[in-house]
Amino acid sequence: MKLKIQKEDIQHALQSIQGIVDKKTTMPILSHFLLKVNETASLMATDLDIALKGPLKAEILQKGGLCIPARKLFEIAREVEGEILLEAQDNNWIKVTSGKSTFKMMGLPEQDFPALPEITKSDEITVKADILRNMIEKTIYATGESDTRYTLNGLLMHFIPTKKSIEFKMVGTDGHRLSVIAVNLDGSISEEKKLILPKKAAMELKKLIEGSSDNITVYIDKNHIFFSTDDVLLTSRLIEGTYPNYEQVVPKNNEKTVLVEKMAFLKALRRTSIMSRERTNAVRFDLEDGKITLISMNPDIGEAREEISAQYKGEPLTVGYNARYVLDILNAMDGETVSMKLQEPLSPSLLLSPDLEGYTCVVMPMRT
Repeated sequence: MKLKIQKEDIQHALQSIQGIVDKKTTMPILSHFLLKVNETASLMATDLDIALKGPLKAEILQKGGLCIPARKLFEIAREVEGEILLEAQDNNWIKVTSGKSTFKMMGLPEQDFPALPEITKSDEITVKADILRNMIEKTIYATGESDTRYTLNGLLMHFIPTKKSIEFKMVGTDGHRLSVIAVNLDGSISEEKKLILPKKAAMELKKLIEGSSDNITVYIDKNHIFFSTDDVLLTSRLIEGTYPNYEQVVPKNNEKTVLVEKMAFLKALRRTSIMSRERTNAVRFDLEDGKITLISMNPDIGEAREEISAQYKGEPLTVGYNARYVLDILNAMDGETVSMKLQEPLSPSLLLSPDLEGYTCVVMPMRT
């Protein structure tokens, strides 16, 4: 195996797999990527749960295949200048030459690389990259990191067949807050599908499609989901288990409505939360006609209080929240205003963006 590659091309390709290769693995092969050279060159990386396969632009001088340490070659590619020559040598060594710099690394044989899942005949769904990326951004902050409720450690992808299209909902929740966004897609599927995409896979997918407006083709089988674009294929194992009934969590009868300017609200909440207890991040919201007063108290440090104007009419209401949960929602929302719909001090609260239909956030209040 022998090939010439431009520094920028190999750097970009290796950057895309850094989040997938396993750096702390007990299986050395998982810290390597497979470089396969036939008529064209391609690279593959996996941690056994997620896999990425993509093309590599190169001038091919000799065919072959070798597993190469991903982190070290990335560091080399980042530091050298100009064209890079990769040349496989005896006993799985790889020689890397650029200008007057020469590196030799021990690789592993091609046959040691784990077999990647193949796309099987399944429903095929097409979604624009920018829509998919936006859906991930609007929901991923709400996913959990639990050892016990492992189904919450991913995003629910809920596909619902309708007469003329597919309703696609993406949901994130950790039991304290919930975020759901819905869009309609062209096409059809045979039946309703609920899949749980691991958080890491969602993050890698978001990175992969950053800045793209191409179509992403989604294939689904029993245990895996495949995202295909531009000859690049991202594969992920699905989380097994039953996701909570998110529709039951969304309150239907919250009658008290507050409309507030988003950036003023976000900045005031950020300032007030400075004085909150680190463990709970609790901030109290005192709602009165035309205003919200934000209050945080920490007996070890002191307190903070700030008043912001808001469109609210009704009985005064006091409700407490984990400020971090509300800030995450505000950061994810587009538009200039945010609508809060409340009922009782300890019942779930709705946060909506008047500028984005189909996006709903729920946050559980806390005692203050």
